[in-house]
Amino acid sequence: MVIHIDSLDHLVLTVNDILATVFFYTRALAMEEIISSDGRVALCFGRQKINLHLAGEEFEPHAAVPQPGSADLCFLSSTPLEEAIIHLRNVGVEIIEGPVRRIGSTGPLLSVYFRDPDGNLIELANQLTD
Repeated sequence: MVIHIDSLDHLVLTVNDILATVFFYTRALAMEEIISSDGRVALCFGRQKINLHLAGEEFEPHAAVPQPGSADLCFLSSTPLEEAIIHLRNVGVEIIEGPVRRIGSTGPLLSVYFRDPDGNLIELANQLTD
């Protein structure tokens, strides 16, 4: 038997401050905050979500060495990158690289890079058709 993976449902970010993380992602990337009945906080976008774990208070089971600032994430956007850059700058996000061409999982990308409050590297990209 071979396991076929269809998509990513969610991932977990370990963070130093859940409120700061929610503020950043809802403001900079228009994600939606969801609080479950047991008080867990997640950020939703499309058909995926990011579960947030407070450093030192992670939900079991968790990564062997949960660490704020250790993630490197790429988000695809249909918003033209030029418009996204203007928005990011307007909300105080510092672009650390880009726009630059990269290769994504299905082809070429045009990307910009910045960091979230914990120092995670965030790549925001448009898929290119060429």
